[in-house]
Amino acid sequence: MPSEKRILIIGGGLSGLTLAYLLSQQQINADVLEASSRIGGRIQTIQGPLGTPLELGATWFNESHSRLLALLDTLDLKKHPQVTKGTSLFQTSNTEPIQKFSVPEEENQSYRIVGGTQQLIEALIQKLDPNQIKLNSKVIQIKMENDGLKVGVSTGELIAADLVVVCLPPQATASEIQFSPTLPDPMPQLLPLVQTWMGGSIKFVLEFEEPFWKKSGYSGMAFSHVGIIAEIYDHSNEGKTKFGFTGFLNATASRLSLEERQGLVLRHLGELLEEKIPNPSIYQDKIWTDRLVLGANPIIQRPHQYHGHPLLLQSYYHEKLFFAGTETSTEYAGYMEGAIRSAERVAQQILKEKG
Repeated sequence: MPSEKRILIIGGGLSGLTLAYLLSQQQINADVLEASSRIGGRIQTIQGPLGTPLELGATWFNESHSRLLALLDTLDLKKHPQVTKGTSLFQTSNTEPIQKFSVPEEENQSYRIVGGTQQLIEALIQKLDPNQIKLNSKVIQIKMENDGLKVGVSTGELIAADLVVVCLPPQATASEIQFSPTLPDPMPQLLPLVQTWMGGSIKFVLEFEEPFWKKSGYSGMAFSHVGIIAEIYDHSNEGKTKFGFTGFLNATASRLSLEERQGLVLRHLGELLEEKIPNPSIYQDKIWTDRLVLGANPIIQRPHQYHGHPLLLQSYYHEKLFFAGTETSTEYAGYMEGAIRSAERVAQQILKEKG
């Protein structure tokens, strides 16, 4: 029998959906409130015109990410290795020759999900009742009243709940949600200071008809301290039938238009590979600075600052309010692994509270 208690999960990213799935396995229902019009949070896969899955968000994992690997196995999803075979590049300055190096394929192997990271999100959604997920439901207030909580949504709706789990980046939580009564010190002071993973990053993707870089023996991996491209990687699919790149732009590129960024990326890629770049079937990028990620005050904190802080692991409002999300994880914070571990932690807390 489903639980009579009403549980609300704030945020439809990997941690929120994993938590809803884990609870459903124990016959406990939980509704997921997602502020945006799409599900997945910092996982976002788009399909290129030629059919290549292209990642604008979370992409890679490795063999040490045991909880993610276990979840993929449970959901019958497959992984494939990131291409590293060939000559990789490192551009240190405009005055030095571009350095060439190779990475042993068996060394610290990274993987991607077959079909794109969004497959993980879709598989979790398939395990839930569609009515559990409510899009365009931005939570703006969490209030403790008598023996329960009231959750205010930007639409004006006020939802009663017995338990609430906030699965948003702490920085966005601090900016976007009003807590009443105020959370005990120093929690309000901590939340805005926790670094948001991907916050401020600019991820870009390209799709091509042919893997032209392979003809010259390049791996597709390059790093640069100059120009618009900071990192770039081969993004061909597992069957090597679809071809593209993904990577990160220099943070200053956010000042430019999409068209300007595309032009500079293709020019820089040509400089790195020392050849003329054919027209891509698509160029797309995403600047991870919106309010759903960083809140109203997009301050970029230093990497991993305050991740897994003990205050993020506690419950509040008499064990009715919990916090999850990759930034709360004491291990692998910032990764998909951290998001899953945080969901498992809170699921255990809720089950213990029920017991």
